Formats: sequence, structure tokens, C-alpha cells
Amino acid sequence: MQYYPAPEEVIEMSDLIAAVESAFIDHGAGRSIMPPKVYVNLPGGDFRTMPSYIPSLQTAGVKIVNVHPENRKAGLPTVMAVTILLDPPTGMPVAVLNATTLTDLRTGASAAVATRALAHKTSGTLGIIGSGRQADSGLLALSHVFEPEEVLVWSRSASHAEKFAQRYSHLPIRPTDIETAAGADVLLTVTPSKIPIILDEWISDGAHINAMGADAPGKQELDPAILKRADVFVDDMDQAIHSGEVNVPISEGIYTPSQITGTLGKVLTGSIPKPSPGTVTVFDSTGLSITDLAAAHLAIGKGRTIDLPFMQNAVTPGIIGVRE
Repeated sequence: MQYYPAPEEVIEMSDLIAAVESAFIDHGAGRSIMPPKVYVNLPGGDFRTMPSYIPSLQTAGVKIVNVHPENRKAGLPTVMAVTILLDPPTGMPVAVLNATTLTDLRTGASAAVATRALAHKTSGTLGIIGSGRQADSGLLALSHVFEPEEVLVWSRSASHAEKFAQRYSHLPIRPTDIETAAGADVLLTVTPSKIPIILDEWISDGAHINAMGADAPGKQELDPAILKRADVFVDDMDQAIHSGEVNVPISEGIYTPSQITGTLGKVLTGSIPKPSPGTVTVFDSTGLSITDLAAAHLAIGKGRTIDLPFMQNAVTPGIIGVRE
């Protein structure tokens, strides 16, 4: 069931979840190439470059994505992205995509893959901390792998939480306080917080947490005591240590990389066993370029396109602009 109607040019979430899971499996098996993302600070935010290569899809490319938290005041998305796909044997650019919506959706898909792999329950309460675009895409994606008996949403702005709940009034959803939302069976955190806002005492035994907000140095949403108590799975070790949920506790010396249980890809390949029942699990997501490639690989055949040949009179594929 789709709770969040994606734009008509964008791929189906069920297909995207499968593609993202395949990308994580390739990553866990060492079958992809993905250097850590590079950050460039700008006035008001930053932009990141995210290159990678997935041999199994015969595609390579790079995403350029910004994060500017104050953009809402100007009526702009806080996150905007462009992905360029290349033909691996020749290096020929074959597609340029507006990847803003795809970034939101692949983030939700990553949470869904992690929830299916790590959560102990397939139904129960779903807590959402934050009410922006990634809360929407997260609800869409998680509904494919987890049946929410009740959706509990909290936002720093009570009016935003109310509007979010109104958009999904056909669901058993309600705005609530942060402690109640954080006590859900499955929790999705999608805020730009730089201080812990989720306390350990609020987290139920056996809960699964998708910590999606911390994607840059200095960001964190979770009380470090949660990390010490939980089995923590990251999307990528290097990126997580630098800019994931664990980055601040590690830099402060209260958590160490050796305490990380492993990567999601290693769980999906069977290299790491799934957590035992009753264990709190955390998926620390920084956002992987390989998942962006997987999304773009699906999207190039789904959207409206304009053919712009890379060379005059070229017979080979040119640059394709996919509008979202």
C-alpha cells in the first residue's frame, strides 16, 4: 500500500526497495566501488559529491547534493540533487537526472531495507521524528515492509506534525509528544539535529531505530547511551565514522568504531547474523552513492526525457534529462 503518492515520473517504491537492497548486498560482498563522499562547506549549508560504480548494473556515476537547512524560508527544498550516469567502458555521459525526489525516496527505501533485515516485528507502532519530505518518503517505504497499527509523529513544530497527520488521515495516525513517539516498535528519525533529542530511557526493548538524520559531521539525534545498548549497523563504515550518527560520540571518545556491530550489507549477505530477539537495533544511515545509482538506473526508463547528444550527430546515447 502506498501512503505517499510519488510523482508519476518516479519509479515504484517496491521496485526501488528491491534495487536498493541489491546495492547493499553488492556493497556487503565487496562487488562495488564507492569512495567516501566529499563535503564542501558553503554559506548556509554544504554540498557533497558521491561517486560510485556498480559492475552488476554496468553503471557508474556521481551525485552532487546540497543540504541547506534554511532553504524552507525561501520556498526551496533543503536538499537538492543532480546525478550523472556514465557508460563504464567508455566514460560517456549517458544521463543527467534531477535526483531531488529520488534522494528522498531512496532514503526511505534504505530505511525499509534495514527494517526488514533488522526489526524483530513486522507490525506494531511506528514512530516518526520529523515531518519533512523524508518523513513522507519514510512512511511510504516502511509501509511496504512493516504494518503500522498506529503511526506516532512528532515535530519541533506542532503545526507541522498536525499537517503531516492530516495528509494521512486515512491511517491510524496522530501527533504526539517526542517521548511517546520514540517508544514505538519501529522508529524513524529524520531531523537535522546537532544534539541528541531521543533519550535512551524512551526506547523499548527490542525496538528498531532508523537513524537517518545524521549525515554530516557534528550531527546526531540519539542519546549515545542508545548506541552503547544497541546492536548498531551502519551503511558504510568510513562514512558513518566521519558523518553518521556515531560520529560525535566517537569524536568525543565515548564510543568507538569497534563497538559497531557491522554493516547492513554484511547482514544481507549472511556474513553477520541477524540480531537476537529483544535486542535494540540501530541502522545508522549516511546515504550511499550506490543506492543513488540503483535509483537512477531504474528512473532513466521511467521519466520524461529530452535527448541532448553528447557529440554532434552522435549515434551513441546522449545526455538524458529526467524531470521529477
